[in-house]
Amino acid sequence: MGNSEEEGQVSSSLACSPRFDLFFYQCIVACRYTAAAEAPRFYDLLTAQQQSAGDWDDPATDGRVTTQQMASTGNGLRSQGDDNLQAMLVGAMMRKIKSRNWKKQRYFKLEDDFMTIWYQSKKAGNVRSTFSVNDVEAVREGHQSEVLLSIADEFPPDRCFTLVFRGRRGNLDLVAESAEEAQSWIWGMRKLIENVENMGEREKLDQWIGEWFKKADKNNDGRMNFKEVQDLLKMMNVDMNEHHAHHLFTMADKSQSGTLENDEFVLFYKMLTQREDVLKVFQEYSVDGQKLSQSNLEDFLREEQLEGGDIQLHAKQLIECYEPSDKAKRMNAMTFDGFLMYLGSAEGSIFNPQRRGIFQDMTQPLCHYFISSSHNTYLMEDQLRGQSSVEGYIRALNRGCRCVEVDCWDGANGEPIVYHGHTFTSKILFKDVVSAVGNYAFKVSQYPVILSIENHCSVEQQRVMAHHLNHILGDRLLKTILDGKAPIRLPSPEDLKGKILVKAKKDGGLEQSLSGVVEDSLNGEVSDEDEAAEIDENHPHHESIHRRLKKSKQRLSKELSDCVVYCKSVHFTSFKHSRIHSKFYEVASFTESKARKHLREAGAEFVHHNSRQLSRVYPSGFRTDSSNFNPQEMWNAGCQIVALNFQTAGEGMDVNDGLFSQNGCCGYVLKPSFMREADIRFDPEMPQKRDDYHPVVLTIQVISGQQLPKVNIKEDSIVDPLIRVEVHGVPMDQAKQETRYIENNGFNPMWYDTLHFTIHTPELAMVRFVVEDYDKTSKNDFVGQYTLPLSCMQQGYRHIHLLSKDGTSIPPSSLFVYLRIKHLE
Repeated sequence: MGNSEEEGQVSSSLACSPRFDLFFYQCIVACRYTAAAEAPRFYDLLTAQQQSAGDWDDPATDGRVTTQQMASTGNGLRSQGDDNLQAMLVGAMMRKIKSRNWKKQRYFKLEDDFMTIWYQSKKAGNVRSTFSVNDVEAVREGHQSEVLLSIADEFPPDRCFTLVFRGRRGNLDLVAESAEEAQSWIWGMRKLIENVENMGEREKLDQWIGEWFKKADKNNDGRMNFKEVQDLLKMMNVDMNEHHAHHLFTMADKSQSGTLENDEFVLFYKMLTQREDVLKVFQEYSVDGQKLSQSNLEDFLREEQLEGGDIQLHAKQLIECYEPSDKAKRMNAMTFDGFLMYLGSAEGSIFNPQRRGIFQDMTQPLCHYFISSSHNTYLMEDQLRGQSSVEGYIRALNRGCRCVEVDCWDGANGEPIVYHGHTFTSKILFKDVVSAVGNYAFKVSQYPVILSIENHCSVEQQRVMAHHLNHILGDRLLKTILDGKAPIRLPSPEDLKGKILVKAKKDGGLEQSLSGVVEDSLNGEVSDEDEAAEIDENHPHHESIHRRLKKSKQRLSKELSDCVVYCKSVHFTSFKHSRIHSKFYEVASFTESKARKHLREAGAEFVHHNSRQLSRVYPSGFRTDSSNFNPQEMWNAGCQIVALNFQTAGEGMDVNDGLFSQNGCCGYVLKPSFMREADIRFDPEMPQKRDDYHPVVLTIQVISGQQLPKVNIKEDSIVDPLIRVEVHGVPMDQAKQETRYIENNGFNPMWYDTLHFTIHTPELAMVRFVVEDYDKTSKNDFVGQYTLPLSCMQQGYRHIHLLSKDGTSIPPSSLFVYLRIKHLE
């Protein structure tokens, strides 16, 4: 099951799709797990359910689904008759390109499951590499990567394409033998990606079971012997003694052939996948233990899920959408399978679906929003020797980032370059960066993009920069104020839709720009954000750094200055100075250490400053490994542009992704009202002094986990999971609590552990759920996580669909929890 709205949403056509016997339908719909010791008792329950299946399903729909059919149910049906996919099934020899000097021939082929691509070299014999269509985010046609651009003189664009993978995995650049073959793969891959995105919940589970069967069936004979079953259990994070495993195997082997095939494997799977935790909830509201009437379901929604509005209508909609039995639907009832489908869907997840789309007021001034922002966007790795790439901009923008950074230096042949100055990072052309921004700025969000330029160029190359900005971006580049009149505040994201703003030094202000009297100037440094000089004022070499900075002052070209309208970079002096002298369009930048100092010494002043103008905070120059600080502490001060190293996974990016997962993932989140209003003084160090202070208690019962991924590649290794819940917010709200660990069970661990948090500023609080593999002798291993704003949480019984370290979904791994948020009296 997915963790985003698109991935988790059950298709409304689910109820109308071809169905099969309820007994076997349960085998793939009940995708969660029972304790192994319960299996013998559960086998009796299965038999009873099978015998009474006719009570709920129409005899005419009786049928059997095989494991082979499961693997390709959705894609296979949608792929029949598609010439491109047929060509992919046959396969093709293509060149895999890693650089101008690394070009190797590989044979690529789509497998019969329509979900797996495998490839091998001529010399590799039977050794194959594979990847899943699930892992591919997009297909780019032609020379749309730096690697393919580097060999553009060798291979025409109509033979070239790039597969872009989810997360931080590198791209796959390919050259086909002919333009026709390239088109078959381009359109075929796009068709497969579309199929995956359009999969209903049932098809995803079908596919998942089929994949497990394929992994276990090592000799590819369509059957599983007992040894293969034992290996499967280890792969699935199940620790089960051999005697009990053999007992389950024997019960499922109805044909007594010594192997499991087709529906026997489904039966075996069903024995593992009963959700006792969900069944317990279901039976609390079911009168007969078999179904929920519409009235029962309404009671559940009202009492447990704390839903308001038209609950009667919503209960009807849930039955229509998630109930697999036509007969139950005609009776306005929901069976256990439908209940499980609902709880596993986007509507049953912890994230409120009503906050997925854009729901906030987008007409406030820019300074009233938190803005998703990237630091040194061009870097793919560390800050000293890492690769610079336009791919960094593409990935950041495709993740909803709305402020990207460009460090510009004089390059050869009069062309400005982008790299991390005074380091060994590689260099890319400024014009290529601008082209990438122009191409990808508005793919996922129509709201404005800010180009934060750190300018170290000569006047001549600044003019070249201005030319590229104007020529490449055209009308998308904002060059004048919106209404031709001197404004008194920043425009809104809505006002600036489809526009790219430049944040950089500017001669004069908006007032002088309107009068047209600005000329080339020598007013000071071209950039006040040289991170090499911002390391720390207490650094032993501070004086020499300061002298070097003084020497670096150079003129600012009028052409580049004219590209700056609402985001003029200025040096910060003090909050008192800003109150008296600063303009609403001026932007100050702070290192994380300077921002912390201001936050400690004058938190309320910092918040007030940020209610009137933009502030940017960026990582310390000491973070040469591209690590991140936690952005929450800067959001506590109302700082809007909190720039992070998007290439580095971890807590900082998890919290950042969590905040911006709401409001349509558009890159803008409206700050709380007490951080926007100039007449309110909010001090994040003393939130209890706020006039509208309303603390809450968050209670989380961590009930169970489902199919947690293995973190150790050793086959015999089983996860010992524990759950840590973290609250990120104002200092008084920072807290962490853990469940106990469950030994040797990553398959269906049960906790029923309850955690309590008092939260003083719920409007700013983020909640992060972290799953770790407990290790008493060393640091725990990361298993998965999910982070979201407290304000986006749904109460009641909810599933949390876990994300990998890279922030990508890892279906069907999840947690099942019970949530309550209560106001303190």
